[in-house]
Amino acid sequence: MAPPEQTVAFIGLGVMGYPMALNLRKALPRTHTLLICDVDPAALRRFQWDCRTLGPVPTISSGFEAIQQANTVITMLPDAAAVKKVYLDPATGILAGAAKALTENSEQEKLVIECGTIETATILEVARAAQASPVAQRLTFVDAPVSGGPMGAQDGSLTFMVGADRADAFDTVKSYLAHMGKRDAIFLCGGVGAGTAFKVINNYLSAITSLAASEALNIGAKMGLDLRLLTDVINVSGGQCWVTSKSNPVPGIQENVPSSRGYEGGFRIELCAKVLQMGADLAEMVGARTVLDGPTLGALREAAGDERYRGKDARVVYKWLNESERK
Repeated sequence: MAPPEQTVAFIGLGVMGYPMALNLRKALPRTHTLLICDVDPAALRRFQWDCRTLGPVPTISSGFEAIQQANTVITMLPDAAAVKKVYLDPATGILAGAAKALTENSEQEKLVIECGTIETATILEVARAAQASPVAQRLTFVDAPVSGGPMGAQDGSLTFMVGADRADAFDTVKSYLAHMGKRDAIFLCGGVGAGTAFKVINNYLSAITSLAASEALNIGAKMGLDLRLLTDVINVSGGQCWVTSKSNPVPGIQENVPSSRGYEGGFRIELCAKVLQMGADLAEMVGARTVLDGPTLGALREAAGDERYRGKDARVVYKWLNESERK
């Protein structure tokens, strides 16, 4: 296996993490090692098969093991509980492993990048623990949540919002993230936690516009209007937004978007409600008045509670509206 400076570890091979890690392996030199870790053994086996001609991809069992063998660790974790387990566990966590590795080797430096959409409070908790580490001067923790969804992860066009206390680490961080996203869409947003705040605010707006665009197009549907033409007009007018232009909620308007394949393969409506709640929580934490989060959360949760729409892409709210009666 390659030495730590030529080894990267990737933890979390879920819907987003799997294609991100695959793109990373494709971009890394074949002389480099990509360590992989996930709770699903089947995902690990499938990933190794997909990478069989790309270079070494051994498996590891924990964050502790990852940081021992790699100088760069990237995580794509689903929630706060997973982040705390992977980073803070005193026996198996990344920070414990970093403390051991860097104490034993005074010449190494370690970089850790968390790319999931996690509550700001949890990211700051990990950051404080990293700063309190006896090897903090040689351990850099960065939050870099992504935007672009599963399609962006697959085609390597993700946007990254980076929070880093060391601005001089950004070029190194960007060199890795550019293998999984667009180089000109990797932003240094501020200190640790700022990347997550940017992402949460973006998701807040995206969730609300998903419902707003769906309501507008459903009004057109109920009037019997040409929805393709209505979309074209909206997209060159004041109502244009990412939802109408990139992931239209009306089936058949755009090719290769979730609505045109039964609302499958996108950002699940349950997750949309979750990230909107994160935005509402952030607003409450900083004392920002909001109006639209409550009604939108209610709509998303009502739709997600119906088995016809449960588990579908969030833009299924259009179908939910279209098949509902006005109250």
